[in-house]
Amino acid sequence: MEVIKIVMIGITGMLLGLLLKGTRPEYTVYLSLGAGICIFSYAIEKIGYLFSSVLQLQEYLPLDTKYFVILLKMIGASYVAQFSAGLCKDAGYSAVASQIEIFTKLYMMVLSMPVFLALMETIHGFLL
Repeated sequence: MEVIKIVMIGITGMLLGLLLKGTRPEYTVYLSLGAGICIFSYAIEKIGYLFSSVLQLQEYLPLDTKYFVILLKMIGASYVAQFSAGLCKDAGYSAVASQIEIFTKLYMMVLSMPVFLALMETIHGFLL
């Protein structure tokens, strides 16, 4: 049922935006932002569950905590970047949205580098 709530918030925001587009197009960005914040507030509960699940996985697996921190940073950065890029596209700033997406991809590569290097060390250890 939660998915239906989220879909209804999104559709309501879209329909209100379409109604206002002809008379007050400057308010459509605010409507999109409001709908996005409402949807994100519902998602916070799910993100909390995700964090607790990852911490529980950490108890079962003998892995270094820095890898889980990296994973959580990547998940958070991707959500924030996608939300921000979507708002920029709705406002008509596609170039800014593209720059946000490019930077986020580079940021993901930088964040994943310690994991990649650890993987290479493990493979190198097996070859010796």
